[in-house]
Amino acid sequence: MQADYTITFFYYPDIAAVVPFYEGALGFELVLDQGMARIYRIAGRGYFGIVDGTRGHLRHQPRNAVLLTIVAEEVAGWHARMQAAGVAALTPIQRGTYCEHFFFEDPAGYAIEVQRFHDPKVAALF
Repeated sequence: MQADYTITFFYYPDIAAVVPFYEGALGFELVLDQGMARIYRIAGRGYFGIVDGTRGHLRHQPRNAVLLTIVAEEVAGWHARMQAAGVAALTPIQRGTYCEHFFFEDPAGYAIEVQRFHDPKVAALF
């Protein structure tokens, strides 16, 4: 069987507190507001959701070992946008073996990365 798309969910003690970040600073498109969860389209059929960590399947953890990566051609533009938004823990743009990227945190401390694969052969895999 084949999967049709994925949705990644982050859990929060207060999702209302992070809505302005995801809808404003990141500009994610709200697809569905379920009350205890909000699902956003990041790109195409790539989805991301925020969940009330007191009511959802899982509970919010004060320290998270998860990373949301947004792949975009305009890494510098995203960096400037995040800098203007005053996001926490914003790193400089770095160039690695496969990609250029930077990291920052959402208001609850979840790690987010924006990256671009600079090797056309690697980018073609996606």
